[in-house]
Amino acid sequence: MPEAVSIVVIDDNLGSLELLSAALTHSDAAVYTASNPAEGLELVRKHCPRLVVTDLVMPRMSGLEVLQHVVDFDSSIDVILMTAHYTTETAVAAIRQGASDYLQKPVKIAILRERVAALIESAHHRRRARSASAAGTQDLEFEGLQAKSNQMWDLFAMIQRVAPHYRSMLIHGPTGSGKDLVATALHNRSGVLGKFVVLNCSAVVETLFESELFGHVRGAFTGADRDKTGLFELANGGTLFLDEIGDMPLPTQAKLLRAIQNQEILPVGSLTSRKVNVRIVAATHRDLRVAIAGGRFREDLYYRLSMVEITVPPLKDRSEDIPLLARHFVHKFSREFSKTIEGLTPRALLVLQRYGWPGNVRELEHVIGRACMLADTATVDVENLPENLIHANPPPDASGNTPSALAEQERHLLEDALRASGGNQSEAARRLGIGRDALRYKMKRYELSS
Repeated sequence: MPEAVSIVVIDDNLGSLELLSAALTHSDAAVYTASNPAEGLELVRKHCPRLVVTDLVMPRMSGLEVLQHVVDFDSSIDVILMTAHYTTETAVAAIRQGASDYLQKPVKIAILRERVAALIESAHHRRRARSASAAGTQDLEFEGLQAKSNQMWDLFAMIQRVAPHYRSMLIHGPTGSGKDLVATALHNRSGVLGKFVVLNCSAVVETLFESELFGHVRGAFTGADRDKTGLFELANGGTLFLDEIGDMPLPTQAKLLRAIQNQEILPVGSLTSRKVNVRIVAATHRDLRVAIAGGRFREDLYYRLSMVEITVPPLKDRSEDIPLLARHFVHKFSREFSKTIEGLTPRALLVLQRYGWPGNVRELEHVIGRACMLADTATVDVENLPENLIHANPPPDASGNTPSALAEQERHLLEDALRASGGNQSEAARRLGIGRDALRYKMKRYELSS
C-alpha cells in the first residue's frame, strides 16, 4: 500500500472477520475489527479510517445503513460492501448510494487486496492531481484522459467504482467532450478480456443497422454473398460501445433491447439464435428524455441502458483543465510536426481560457494543432490562434491593452527597427531579438516593406 492507512472491518461472522483482518494486515496498514455494526461505527468515528470493509447482511443494522452512517460522517472514506448474494443490480445500487466497491462472499483474498490497494492509490492520486500546480502528467492522467478539475476526478472515481460491475452504461455529454475516451476507460478498468468494439450510430444507414449489430447469413438479402459476423459477436466477452445512440432508428432499438435483455442475438436470415456475453456502453449528446416524449426513443431501452449514467462536463465548466490540455496537445503536435514547441505564451493561454469552446476538447485539439502548424517560434502565441477565438473575447495584457492595441504597438516596433537599420532585415531582426524568418512573417502580416 502506498502510504500508512487505517482500515475498519465489520463482520458478524468471527471466522470471516479474522480472515479479512489477516488478509489486510500490512506493515503500512492499521486494521481495526468489529463483530457488530455499532462497534464498527464507533471505530470509524475514533480512527477516521481511509477504508471501511463491511458485510451487507448483519443483525440490527445492514451494511447499507453502515454505509449511510459512514458517508454522513465523512464522505471521503471508501466503503467496500460484501455479500453472499451478489447481483449486478444490487452492486450498482450500492455504488449509487456511495459504496466504493461491492464484493461477493466468500471473498477471494487476492481480489480483496487488489481492490483495496487500487482504492487507496486512487485516493492518493486524486489528492496529488488536485494539489499539483506544475506536476508531471502522470499525476494528472487517468486512462489517457488529462484533467486537474474536481469534476473530472470525481468522474474518474465513478468509472473506477462501476467498471467491474456494470452490464450497461449510458454516457451523457456534449459533442467533443471525450465520451469515447470515457467508454474506453470503462472497458479498460472492467477487467473483461474481450475486445472493445465501436459503432457510431449516426454513421450507419438505417437499412444496415440490424446486419451491422447482429450479422447476417449468406443469401439473407440481395448482395449477401457470404456470412457476416455482427458487432455483438465481435464484442463477445468484451464491450460494445454505441456512440450517439440517440440516432438509432426505432425498429433497431426494439431488437437491441431484446439482445441486451436476453444476451442473445439472431443474425439476419438465420433461424438459430446465438448466445453472447457483452457489456453495453451507450453515449449521446441528446436529451433522451425529450426524445422519449417525442416518440423518437424507446423508454424501456432508455431504462435498460441507464443502469448507470455518467455525465462528461463541457470544457467551459472546467476551465482549469484548459492549460493542461493545451500543453498536452502542444507536445503531441510538436512531435507530430517534428518541431520544437515548448508551450504557450501567457496571453495565448488567456485567450484559450476565456473562450466558450462550443466544440469542447475536440475543438481545442484542432485549434492547438493549427497553431503548432503555423508557429515559427518555440511558443504558441496569440497570432497563431484563429481569429474567431481572439475576437470572441480579447484578453487584456498586463497593462490592460487588448490584442488589437498590442498589434499596433508591434507594428510600430517593426517600423522603428526597419527604419533604424536602413531596411536591413538581418539588422532589424537582431535589434528586435527575433529570427529573420519571424521578422519576414510579421512584415507580411502588417504589409510592411524594407
